[in-house]
Amino acid sequence: MIIVHHLNNSRSQRVLWLLEELGLEYEVKRYERDPNTMLAPPDLRKVHALGKSPVITDEALTLAESGAIVEYLVTRRGGGRLAPAVDSPEWPRYLYWLHYAEGSVMAPLLMKLVFDRIEKSPMPFFVRPIARGIVGKVRSSFIEPRLKDHLDFMEGELAKSLWFAGDEFTAADIQMSFPLEVAVIRTGLNASRPKLMAFLARIHARPAYRRALERGGKYDLVF
Repeated sequence: MIIVHHLNNSRSQRVLWLLEELGLEYEVKRYERDPNTMLAPPDLRKVHALGKSPVITDEALTLAESGAIVEYLVTRRGGGRLAPAVDSPEWPRYLYWLHYAEGSVMAPLLMKLVFDRIEKSPMPFFVRPIARGIVGKVRSSFIEPRLKDHLDFMEGELAKSLWFAGDEFTAADIQMSFPLEVAVIRTGLNASRPKLMAFLARIHARPAYRRALERGGKYDLVF
């Protein structure tokens, strides 16, 4: 039995969705974030040394990292479903988006989260103007331009095909769901980028996506 060590409002929601799309049986072991720090509880370190989610266990195997988990489930447990054939024209694009989600676009999204929190955190009054000035400069000169570049790039790519890897839904779309859902909350992604918003509407309408929400519980993306 596959066990998903599921942290609320986290990347592990994608793993539940993938399992639902593949029709595989699995068990959910829930973990709740600390309401003050929003960090994962110490119990997750008993499963994996880094104490982060997603993590799955499959018999004697313990596997972390979203991309690795997706590839493992698609290849070892899903019989290659939700992935194009390796010799197909779509496969390189599938591989790219599968790793772009965490390797490229999540970095500036996480930076924005961190700098937004620094700006709002308590600090001595005499430090506040300096800290806010630094935060504002980094955000306006680096973070926001990078995020705009990524959003424009993704919007343009979805103008080429219905899904990220081509005209067929794949596990790369599941992997791409999380950064785009985060972008709605953190960057104000909206109808000004209709291709991205249409993508989100399509995935949210999928029955397997809705089943995964029922299994995973509340999903507010406060991370």
